[in-house]
Amino acid sequence: MMSTIRKLAFGALTVLAGTALVAPVVQAQEKFKIFLSMSYIGNDWQAEAANMLKALAVHSSMIDKVDLQVQVAGPSAQKQIQQINAMVRAGAKAIIVYPISPTALNGAVKNACEKGVVVVAYDSIITEPCAYNVHIDQKQWGIKSAEWLVDKLGGKGKVVMINGVPGTTVDTLRIEGAKEVFAKNPGIEVVAEANGMWSQAVGRTELSKILATRPWDQIDGIWMQAGCYTANSMQSEAGIADDKLRPCAGEASNGGRIQMLPVGTEVDGANGTYRPMGAPRWSSGSQNFTGALALKLAVAKLEGKDIPALTDVAQNIVTNENIKLCKEGTWAEMKDGCNVFQPAIIPNPGWFASIYSAETPEVGLNAALVGQPED
Repeated sequence: MMSTIRKLAFGALTVLAGTALVAPVVQAQEKFKIFLSMSYIGNDWQAEAANMLKALAVHSSMIDKVDLQVQVAGPSAQKQIQQINAMVRAGAKAIIVYPISPTALNGAVKNACEKGVVVVAYDSIITEPCAYNVHIDQKQWGIKSAEWLVDKLGGKGKVVMINGVPGTTVDTLRIEGAKEVFAKNPGIEVVAEANGMWSQAVGRTELSKILATRPWDQIDGIWMQAGCYTANSMQSEAGIADDKLRPCAGEASNGGRIQMLPVGTEVDGANGTYRPMGAPRWSSGSQNFTGALALKLAVAKLEGKDIPALTDVAQNIVTNENIKLCKEGTWAEMKDGCNVFQPAIIPNPGWFASIYSAETPEVGLNAALVGQPED
């Protein structure tokens, strides 16, 4: 009897084992744990770049691969170092970082690399050799913007400089490039300089301080990393006519670009100084999609693909000669060359319009606005 029971039990186990051997194994792919380490976030550019990165993480091509977590260090390099170290301990496979300093994070980044973590910096630079970098040539941004301003002024005039976030490579290299150009043109005099933190509001505050001692009739041109919209608005508020606005070289804010359009251009939602003025402008942004592109590259690396140590993103320079209104802001329109959006679509004039890249078709207008990817 016991022998029969054992035989039956053995037979049942054999059948079960055989079933287990032939049953298909269905196992969910483990997601890559990826962290976004942000530094200073008190401006529209950073918010948009983060939105676009988050949108890519939930795109159909990424949602089953990426577990994204976000931390903000603020303007403290020490806090960002602590957070990066904690991310490594928490099992990060990759860290996407907007570095507050090009060198201060190097020790933490090297430690992360030694633990097998892929580190990709966007917009601003990390100099540790194991890190990957994605950005435009910021010194060239400074050079090209300053050259345009010098040309507009005929090589002579008093210029105000409103810089960005001090300590970042973006700010340092832009200033270096611009001042090299100004130094080569003895007719150009930089009469005032301040840090605008890439914020329209801070830019207004700093420019107001300068105007307290140097009125508009003593300023011929403006080099303003972020805030040309504000500078034009302040001139209008001071009673300066549209055709007398000082030339301004700076960022890619939607408000500033709307002001570049010829007077009389019909735009939906124009109001106050958020309207076509024919304002003389040179406009180029750091490209808000660089964070999303950094994430895309990090995932490619984690999947075993080779990625370049430096991804040099092309600048998209907009002047009065090539400004083009987007009617709806679709991907197709942007691909066709439109570079400024209707105020009815973008109520915030400080919002940055530099969102298009053929390299990131997964993210467009809705990504920058609300973190939603393209279909």
